[in-house]
Amino acid sequence: MLLAINVNNTNTSFGLHREGGWIAHWRIATDRSKQPDELAMLLRSLCDYARLSWSEVSGVALSSVVPPLTPVFAEMSRRYLGHEPLVVSNTIRTGVRILIDYPAEIGADRILNALGAKTAYGGPCIVVDFGTATTFDALSAEGDYVGGAIAPGLGIAAEALFARTAKLPRIELTAPPAAIGKNTVHAMQSGLVLGYVGLIETLVGRIGAELGGQVKVVATGGMAHILAEMTPAIQTVDPMITLEGLRLIYHLNR
Repeated sequence: MLLAINVNNTNTSFGLHREGGWIAHWRIATDRSKQPDELAMLLRSLCDYARLSWSEVSGVALSSVVPPLTPVFAEMSRRYLGHEPLVVSNTIRTGVRILIDYPAEIGADRILNALGAKTAYGGPCIVVDFGTATTFDALSAEGDYVGGAIAPGLGIAAEALFARTAKLPRIELTAPPAAIGKNTVHAMQSGLVLGYVGLIETLVGRIGAELGGQVKVVATGGMAHILAEMTPAIQTVDPMITLEGLRLIYHLNR
């Protein structure tokens, strides 16, 4: 049984995979203060709740974009699971050619999204990941990673409005009843949510035109379902694409 761990700035995802498919997956808030012992207790509790034995874990794959937490999760794997984790970077076999100026700069999660998309959907393809940042990853017709775009995440944008203004409140990030807001909350929802729909459509259109061909557009991340319902630019929502990429890269490097 493979344990896949994807550490992002806001959330950390765990997944357990047996031959035949994913049998459990969880998402928790990323906490930079956590120690290996605490992470082990948390993971053990999740496994117990799902009636799964973590003693069956036969390998660990780790992806992290939070450098201080990478050794913490690795130590948890060694100490409590008895496995040296495979840590994702551009220096291991990725299954995807990374054709950008500085390959060392690419986030591990973007490598995973590219591999997951290449395997499941082929190219040309755009993966839109709604996380702490909203990222757009572009795959050529040959399945090569050729670059992308990075924008502030919707949650960051909303929090910035609340934190940096005197009167604007925290709001629920849902679609407003109309583009013309009749009150502050609806006006903010229009600017944020509908504004991000516009951002998605513009970047998908421009990136797709540069890629050429019949481009597939796949969304993942916390806000993917909400935003996908609001624009035809997103064709598919795949919440497991990153963990699936992590599983694939683990087997490429065994």
